Parts: sequence; structure tokens; C-alpha cells
Amino acid sequence: MASTDGSASATEVAALGLSAGLAVQEIGWDDDVDEALRDAVMDAIDGDLLYESNEAVDVVLLWWRESDGDVVDGLVDALTDLSPTGYIWLLTPKVGRPDYVDPTDIAEGALTAGLALANPASVSPGWQAQKLVRPKGIRR
Repeated sequence: MASTDGSASATEVAALGLSAGLAVQEIGWDDDVDEALRDAVMDAIDGDLLYESNEAVDVVLLWWRESDGDVVDGLVDALTDLSPTGYIWLLTPKVGRPDYVDPTDIAEGALTAGLALANPASVSPGWQAQKLVRPKGIRR
């Protein structure tokens, strides 16, 4: 459910599965991001978003646009501070918006970066989210 002012609602943010106490790093912030979504994420984790971290983070919010370049580069950078059990939410402009990222590029980028696509989420009127995780290894 979107809020009446067009910003992200608590229901949309709940789709990200964030909870209080998680360390969430933000990469790719610019003046086009959904500030209401950012605020809702900080409310959900009951803390601030991290830009640099001395410790492993639980989640990375990666804002990515077609003009940012190859999505593989962004995903590899996002892995730098991510804990072994952490995951990435790749936030891209929705279809029809400037700098929209083709889903094929996301799928190929995830594979090349050694990640697996998990569930998508509709998180705001202008941005969509795709969860990326490290594939589960074969257990012996």
C-alpha cells in the first residue's frame, strides 16, 4: 500500500524484511533516491544507514541506475562489507523511469558477481527492489 503522498509506506518497507538492530549499509545514494523509503528503512532498523563500516554488515541497500555503469561492478563493491550471511537489496528505477535497468542486466550481473536472485519487492512508486544472496554451497 503506497502512502497518499507517493512515498514508501511501512507495508512496502516490511517487504524488505528489515528489523531493529540490523547493520544496513547504503551505497549509491544520490538526489534521485526515495527519501521516504530511506527514512522508513531507518525506522525499521531503529538506526542510521552506514556508508562505511569497520565490521561486516547484515544488509546492503544498493541504489543503481543504468547510467551508473555495469551492475556487476556495483554488486562486487556491495560485497566488500557484507557478512557471509548478509544480502543485498538492489534498488533500481521502475520501468519507464529515467535510468531504468533491464532485468536481463541484473540477472547476468548477479551471476557474474557470484550471487543468486531471490525475491523482488515493490518498495516505492519510483523504485523497485531485487534481493540478491550468496548461493548456498553444497554441504558435505
